[in-house]
Amino acid sequence: MKILITGGAGFLGQRLARRLLERGNLVGKPITGLTLLDVVRPPDLGDERVRAETGDIADRSVLERCIGADTQAIFHLAAIVSGQAEADFDLGMRINLDASRLLLDVCRSLGHAPRVLFTSSVAVYGGTLPDVVRDDTALNPKSSYGTQKAIAELLLCDYSRRGFVDGRVLRLPTISVRPGRPNAAASSFASGIIREPLNGERAVCPVSGDVRLWLLSPQKAIESLIAGCELEQAALGTWPVVNMPGLSVSVAEMVDALKEVAGEEVASLIDWQPDPKIEKIVGSWPGAWETSRGEKLGLAADRNFSDVIRAFIAESKAA
Repeated sequence: MKILITGGAGFLGQRLARRLLERGNLVGKPITGLTLLDVVRPPDLGDERVRAETGDIADRSVLERCIGADTQAIFHLAAIVSGQAEADFDLGMRINLDASRLLLDVCRSLGHAPRVLFTSSVAVYGGTLPDVVRDDTALNPKSSYGTQKAIAELLLCDYSRRGFVDGRVLRLPTISVRPGRPNAAASSFASGIIREPLNGERAVCPVSGDVRLWLLSPQKAIESLIAGCELEQAALGTWPVVNMPGLSVSVAEMVDALKEVAGEEVASLIDWQPDPKIEKIVGSWPGAWETSRGEKLGLAADRNFSDVIRAFIAESKAA
């Protein structure tokens, strides 16, 4: 089996690639080739099965170079993150929407209907929401990023309905705790307010403590991406879009978990500095989802946020 990961140089892309190489198979087939595509050169991970490709995903010739008749699975992770997509409308449209359609069209032109897993976001929801959001709750995004993701979701569903691809959409919660440095995502603080204090650095929290987030650890995110790709289309039914299980946690509860795990002194390194732009974007996202369908399909959330922090600390020490 040959696989493509777009956004292959990114945090989730690299982590997903390593896990797939460790497993050695996907949907019961041996992995013989793994192409990582990104705008910056991805690492080859020291494995001869890996092919690192650099290029603009919104360039059809780049996609045609990376997707062949023997490409059987595609994890489409490449995206311009929420804050950056809001700041640069044209870039967000080009990468989050135009490139997604190009990818689907290249698959269609080859005629072999590969599995395509598209990672979407909580940002497809917004406005007045029910207390608990379901997979089929009407989409009403309140950001350019959310709008781009919502349109791409619908495109993939239609291409799948037509038999051009074997598509599935997983709506990712906010991933926390991410290692590394802050990025341009509106939700970047959800990792920063844990990661930086644990490193002895001050962190800014731009939202109030009662803002509720839907969170998933990196470990559970990778498990779910692989499980989602391995699902048979019959199990997904006529609506191949799944809200991934996660934790509904307020920012204040996140800080309490940090205190529990690392102590008051560490948690005191958080500076509360409201940013109306960030709070408006993040506050429009749902904080609680109905995920029984995802759970029945084999996707799983973390047990609690304290365990997420402990797992991050253990992984950081092992790195």
